[in-house]
Amino acid sequence: MHILVGQRLCFSLCIISCLFFSPASGQKKSPKNQYFPPPGTWEQRRPEQVGMNAALLQEAVQFAVANETKAPRDLRDAHYESAFGREPFGYPIGPMKERGTPSGLVIRNGYVVAQWGTPERVDLTFSVAKSFLSTMVGLAQQDGLIKSIDDKVAPYMAPIIPFAPWNQSVDKADELGQTDVIDLFATEHNRQISWDHLLRQTSDWEGTLWGKPDWADRPQGKPEEWRTRPRNAPGSVYKYNDTRVNVLALATMNLWRLPLPQVLKERIMDPIGASSSWRWTGYENSWVIMDGVPMQAVSGGSHWGGGLFISAWDQARFGLLTLRNGSWNGRSLLAPDWLRLARTPTPAQPTYGFMNYFLNTDRKLYPSAPATAFAHIGAGTNMVYVDPENDLIIVARWIENNALDGLIGRVLKSLQAK
Repeated sequence: MHILVGQRLCFSLCIISCLFFSPASGQKKSPKNQYFPPPGTWEQRRPEQVGMNAALLQEAVQFAVANETKAPRDLRDAHYESAFGREPFGYPIGPMKERGTPSGLVIRNGYVVAQWGTPERVDLTFSVAKSFLSTMVGLAQQDGLIKSIDDKVAPYMAPIIPFAPWNQSVDKADELGQTDVIDLFATEHNRQISWDHLLRQTSDWEGTLWGKPDWADRPQGKPEEWRTRPRNAPGSVYKYNDTRVNVLALATMNLWRLPLPQVLKERIMDPIGASSSWRWTGYENSWVIMDGVPMQAVSGGSHWGGGLFISAWDQARFGLLTLRNGSWNGRSLLAPDWLRLARTPTPAQPTYGFMNYFLNTDRKLYPSAPATAFAHIGAGTNMVYVDPENDLIIVARWIENNALDGLIGRVLKSLQAK
């Protein structure tokens, strides 16, 4: 049974987890010859030892360094110089920090064959955090907290009580007509939204969360129609939207009745040997009371600050977990069936699976890569490229987005010229 410090999980749910998600129920263990780095270290190999050309691999590294993103290293300055800073209600409400230099890793057959910059540096990873968020939903399904991702989300939700002690001085008469709870799925449209719709960013959820209206995130069309347009049926239209991602984060925390970083630490990061330096944060106003305890709901990115602060080394461990189909050194952490769904194209957006699995369907995303490759992508650009055909992971941080395929192609070229 999984034990979280200071909290208890239902014994019956743990029994369900053991019965339906143990290796005995059909999940295969990792082959014995696969390498998994122990905590605090990662074995390195010369490129030639894993079938790569050292000179061509070095060219790929130089290409990554030469294509540093043009955005300022001060992420707050970068925010206000980008489209994000010019959106309605676009001001940051979560922490930011100055980013580092271009950094990254190349990992082949589980071994480190190249590194550049400062991969140990802890930086924001922007929307790569979404892949960690969808993992929290996957674990909830494993534990029986969700019966099916096709279920509507609304019936799973208990009342969510906001925690805002700084508002206690407000005259109560000014709050007449306002609700005392957060009801994410109160409207007729929102009650039709399933977990799958939120995971695939096809929900068209309507509302405001943490002071950010859904229509204010990457607004489209005429401004006078932003708040009045007809809603799309859930599942029919893909729209990348961080307010809706934050809805999923809050709804998932409401399932666990625990802060999601605690769940992530015990169930994923500690078992894969991640460092203790990563942190997953929310916003200054994303606090609720749950079971009498103040909890901060995390964000699924850093659009408005906050999100996941993490090193390239820890990103690579998570990438390796997804490359190894959810298994780590013989232990199944994340169900292979969940990862299969995460890598299944979204009908409304064929190059997207669950957030934030970007798929190379028909090789549209990365023409140089196999169609089976996928990547966890965030602004910056932050990329964790996962290539099952070549047993390859590339972590690249602070690189121009239009240089990603060039980097991938150069690394793959070093494999072809053995």
